[in-house]
Amino acid sequence: MIGRQDVVAIARDWIGTPYRHQCSTKGAGTDCLGLLRGVWRELYGAEPQEVPAYTADWSEPQGDETLWTAAQEHLRAVDGRSMAPGDVLLFRMRDSGVAKHVGLVGQVGEVPTFIHAYSGHAVLESPLSTPWRRRIVARFAFPEEMN
Repeated sequence: MIGRQDVVAIARDWIGTPYRHQCSTKGAGTDCLGLLRGVWRELYGAEPQEVPAYTADWSEPQGDETLWTAAQEHLRAVDGRSMAPGDVLLFRMRDSGVAKHVGLVGQVGEVPTFIHAYSGHAVLESPLSTPWRRRIVARFAFPEEMN
């Protein structure tokens, strides 16, 4: 069974990996989706689906919620207001944009954090500040086990 602290430990092990668009290699380069993919691989082995090439503005011109749809297919939606370590957070970076940033809750409590790969930065654990919390549009958890 997958423990939430396992997810956090794996994600934290990626901290310092440089930001590289479309990459998913710990220590060499990753973007936010690549971080999520890397955590998935460490938990389950193979990824659940092949990820096609994507541009920096992926799915925005069409208005498709590509990331959200994939998250609904492969992750478990989490209801309620309280977050837990290891939760997968989906962010909408602009009010009129599609959800296209993802991070994982590092810690909850007085100073909540999340782990993410952010353009221009390496993978880092950031405070889940009010501006970031306002951008959250969905929350998921990794499946407890794979079929």
